[in-house]
Order: sequence, then C-alpha cells, then structure tokens
Amino acid sequence: MEPNDTTTLTYWLTWKFLLCFIWVFTPIVIASYLISKYEAFRKQQRAWLLYDYEAWMPSIKGLHPIWLLAFRIVAFRLLLAAAVADVTTHGTDLFFYYTQWTLCLVTFYFAFGSLLSAYGCYRQHKTCDVGLDQEYYLPLTNENNTASQQAKNHFLLTAAFWGYVFQIIFQMTAGAVMLTDSVYWIVIFPFYTIVGYELGFLTVVVHSLNLVLLLGDTSLNSLRFPWFRISYFFLFTAFYVLFEWILHAFVATWWPYPFLDLSVEYAPLWYLVVAVLHVPCYTLFMLIVKFKYHILARWFPQLSR
Repeated sequence: MEPNDTTTLTYWLTWKFLLCFIWVFTPIVIASYLISKYEAFRKQQRAWLLYDYEAWMPSIKGLHPIWLLAFRIVAFRLLLAAAVADVTTHGTDLFFYYTQWTLCLVTFYFAFGSLLSAYGCYRQHKTCDVGLDQEYYLPLTNENNTASQQAKNHFLLTAAFWGYVFQIIFQMTAGAVMLTDSVYWIVIFPFYTIVGYELGFLTVVVHSLNLVLLLGDTSLNSLRFPWFRISYFFLFTAFYVLFEWILHAFVATWWPYPFLDLSVEYAPLWYLVVAVLHVPCYTLFMLIVKFKYHILARWFPQLSR
C-alpha cells in the first residue's frame, strides 16, 4: 500500500476526522468511568486477596496446578515461535498491525501466566498439609507482628496483586483476540480473496492459534470474566488507533488497514463499526466463560469449584 500524504494539516482538519475522533474517545470516556466505578483498586489488599488463587488454580477440583502450568508453557512457546517466524518472514512492519499487537499481548499473557502458575505449584506444594485457605488467610491477621510474619504478608500481598493484574490482562486479551480474528476472517479476508490475496500458513496461524490456545486456557483456569472489564479492551484498541494517528501525523507512511485511512469515503462508518464490534466480541467470550462454569456446576458438581 502506497504512503498517504497524512502529514499535512488539511488531512486532519475534516469532518471525517472529527467523527472518528468521537468514535475513539467516547469509549475511552466510558472505559474510564467504568474503571473508576467498578474496579476494586480502592479496596486494594482485600480485593487482591479474594482472587489470588484464581490466577493459577484450575477450575476443576483435584486437578493439580502443574497441568495448567504445562499448558501455559506449551502455549507460550508456540505463540512465541509463531511471532518470531512471522516477523522473520514479513519484517518488523508487522508491528503496525493490530494483529501483531494482539499476538504480542496473548504471548505475554501466557508468559505471565506461566510464572504465576509456577508460583501456584510452589504454593500448592508448601500448603499440601495445611490447606490453601488456612495458609493464605491466617498470615494476614495482626496477631503476630514478627519480622518473618511481616515479610510473609508482604510476599503474599505482592503475589495477590500480580494475580489481580493477571485477571485484567486475561479479560483484555480475550477481547482483543476475538476482535482480531473475527475482523480478519469476516471482514478483511473475504475482500482480500476477491482481489487475489494469497493465504499463507503463518497468516492462518497468527489469526487462529491465539484464539485456540486462549480457549484452551479458559477451559482450564478459574478466572472470572466481569463485563465491566471491557473497559481495558476499549483502552487497548484506542491506544493502538492513537498510535497510528500520531505516527501518520509525523510520517507519511501506509495504513496497515484500509479502513483506518481517514481519506476513505466511509471512514467514519468503518470506525463506528469496529468500535461497536467490541461489545459482541467481548460478550461472546464472556458467555463462553459462563457456559463453562454452567456445565461444570450442572454436569460435574463434584468437580467444579
């Protein structure tokens, strides 16, 4: 795709850019409101502690965390290999694409998840005789104020905080993966096929492996999926669009996706459609998570948490 003359002021001072600006910044405002209202950062320690084990404990009772750890390590290696192969084959220009941003995000998710799962296996091993709940909550009382107890408290709180952050990354990643794959296979690929677009193996991998592996992790993990965390998904996409706008404001380069080009006749409509697609993409994944817990609770009550 040829570079566009996007560095001129006249390119940006149009009614199309104004509408696109509204479509991008309205979700940012909504996301900021939802995070300030529903996010539990203000509750801090108590909120972190309530969800600590969910970052590494499987959703099936009796299943050792090492199985989730093994899956996450394999998934991380596969995604990292796909990302490296894709960049090696097609060059660093791939990082202009939302697809590559999503691939990096989901790869980071599995790397981070592997670390937390390794920590969980260690916790499981250390508390096999005492029990997780007793090991976890007793040190948080103020009955003992010894240096060793305070150090242990700090360690547990730090781990709980990163487990809480991991949940947010999970929900943001799920939305981004759903949007990336659905837009590619439903919107982009059919039109590219018409003009003779050649579908390569790596293209299929980076637009499908991420979802397959994330669904596999979802089937095993015990993470929740609150609807208000669509906020982070909104912010992730908005940050990508802002990056593209800033880049094109200073550099006359090509647009990775034709519908991002503000000179396109129906650019505001494309921006609006992609913004609206966030809701069904996130909601569909949320329903998948709910369906998983429904099946476990109804068909395998003895195995569900």
